[in-house]
Amino acid sequence: MAAEQNLLTYFTTMDNQGGIIVRDAPKLDLDLYISNYRGRTRFERLLLIGQSSVPLCVDALKAAVAEAKRGKDIQRYRDAWECIRLAAPDEPEARWDDAWVTKTDRANKAETLRMETELKGYKNNLVKESIRIGHRDLGEHLESVGELTAASEYYIKMRPDASTQSHIQDVGKHVVSIMLQKRDWAGVLANVNKVLAVNVTSSDEQNAEQPYQKIVSGLAHLGLGKFYEAARCFLEISDPTNCQRYNDTVSPNDIATYGGLLALASMDRVELQSRVLDNSSFRSFLELEPHIRKAVSMFVNGRYSSCLEIIESYANDYLLDIYLQKHASAIFSQIRSKCIVQYFLPFSCVTLDSLNATFAKPGESIEPELVEMIKNGALNARINTIDKLLVAVSNNARIAMQKKALDAANNYEKEAIERIRRMNIVAADLEVKGSRKGGDGWPEDSRRLEFNSAEVA
Repeated sequence: MAAEQNLLTYFTTMDNQGGIIVRDAPKLDLDLYISNYRGRTRFERLLLIGQSSVPLCVDALKAAVAEAKRGKDIQRYRDAWECIRLAAPDEPEARWDDAWVTKTDRANKAETLRMETELKGYKNNLVKESIRIGHRDLGEHLESVGELTAASEYYIKMRPDASTQSHIQDVGKHVVSIMLQKRDWAGVLANVNKVLAVNVTSSDEQNAEQPYQKIVSGLAHLGLGKFYEAARCFLEISDPTNCQRYNDTVSPNDIATYGGLLALASMDRVELQSRVLDNSSFRSFLELEPHIRKAVSMFVNGRYSSCLEIIESYANDYLLDIYLQKHASAIFSQIRSKCIVQYFLPFSCVTLDSLNATFAKPGESIEPELVEMIKNGALNARINTIDKLLVAVSNNARIAMQKKALDAANNYEKEAIERIRRMNIVAADLEVKGSRKGGDGWPEDSRRLEFNSAEVA
């Protein structure tokens, strides 16, 4: 009972801070899910699940504490500890490990001092490659201890000593890694474009870098809310086995989920068929998440209620993803709106009862949602509240042509009047003239205007 009260207090605090709370159990298995990742993203994902999922909270926070203590970032350990201290104060992980903190802090400072001393020696010897490696190693160390701004500065200092194309790409990747953790999406796109601008010597090198470039660009577009551009980036990724190298950011399963969901939210039926279902390179990703392929197939085949059921059944999983969580509601809303519009498109009118049976939750009405879609211009229709019908608004081509002709006539009349007025002003010698320019090309007096005698009179 005390444990439930602690969880209630903890999630009330998270809710007051603006967090998204997922009260139902997701379909994912926590251990299997987190095994797909390595690096700093493991902790980020565990902490987010611990802050959002009621059923997985304690297990995720315990794993987050353990993950933080495997690294060197004391602040991450403090963040996880503060959460589990409120959610499960009786757990062993809820006790502050002062010995580990002191030992890690001392080791971090000693390592930083050692690397800075080595870097000074490299600079004195004027060996460019050693200087580049020294900046890189020091940047990686600072990144591992959580000093992202300082790490970014050292990565940028690698550029003057980069002598090959691979070195330039290495600089760009390190800087992008920092910006991904800071959620600086505009900076990510700018630096990815620099990586893309590097000329590779062979098609094999280009194919090896293509997944990374598309993954990072897709995440940046997703972070900026540009769903169509993000979907295209994820759908153009070609090799799942090569993508496994970048599981410090996303897993191949994530690519399938991001690409399929964002395509459903932003692409029409023809594009979904060509870019998703008929895409031979992306099909291998869809095999990892078959429910995404099934949802897209349902939409393309006109089975909209089944498509929405699949997406909604996995909604809790998407709400626990570090990149999807903030945009999940917008993505779901766009997919739902598209399904309603496509369902209504072949008909001149549809009963509200049939729409409720297809799209509304039990005991609820879809009418408020239809009103909002009509206001936003997403649905070109009217609601007949007497007969309980949704009636399509037909566009009369003749009326549109007549309106266009009237607008053209009014614009012509307005322009003609202005031209006649101008001609009369010139004929009456009432035109205001600027002063002549001097020999150096500048006006003799930029503020003086010459007026004709007729104008003065």
